[in-house]
Amino acid sequence: MELFSNFPLWSALIAIVFAQVVKIPLHFFATKEFKPGLAFSTGGMPSSHSAAVTAVTTGIGIEHGVSSGLFAISCITAIIIMFDATGIRRQAGEQAILLNMLVKDFHRFVTEAKGWGQKGEYEKQKELKELLGHQPIEVFFGGLTGIFLAYLLYPFFA
Repeated sequence: MELFSNFPLWSALIAIVFAQVVKIPLHFFATKEFKPGLAFSTGGMPSSHSAAVTAVTTGIGIEHGVSSGLFAISCITAIIIMFDATGIRRQAGEQAILLNMLVKDFHRFVTEAKGWGQKGEYEKQKELKELLGHQPIEVFFGGLTGIFLAYLLYPFFA
């Protein structure tokens, strides 16, 4: 039963769910396109990774103090994850866009040259997922979301 009173854990889990669900109305207001599948996808505004790691770090800071070793470990891990979300994962997404363009161009060439369209779907390649990482602003607002939610939720666990 102690699991249910683990404030840093619950604030992180709630931050993930909130960040994922709020992507739907934000996307709708920005594009007028309703995409409920965004709740289960990577990338987008706000970053649920950033919301989670800042919520758990804030929760640890509230419970154990910012001078604790546990807070230090959590803070450094959060920084690495947030840096990764804007760096490596974002670059991988940009590379996926380019690779998908190359695959489409190659398929078009092969179709024209050898009748690619007559081959079965199992012989064709699946597109790579392009929305892997985050813009820095998405990570920033994900981080703010996690901190805000941790402070908002703390009275329910104290």
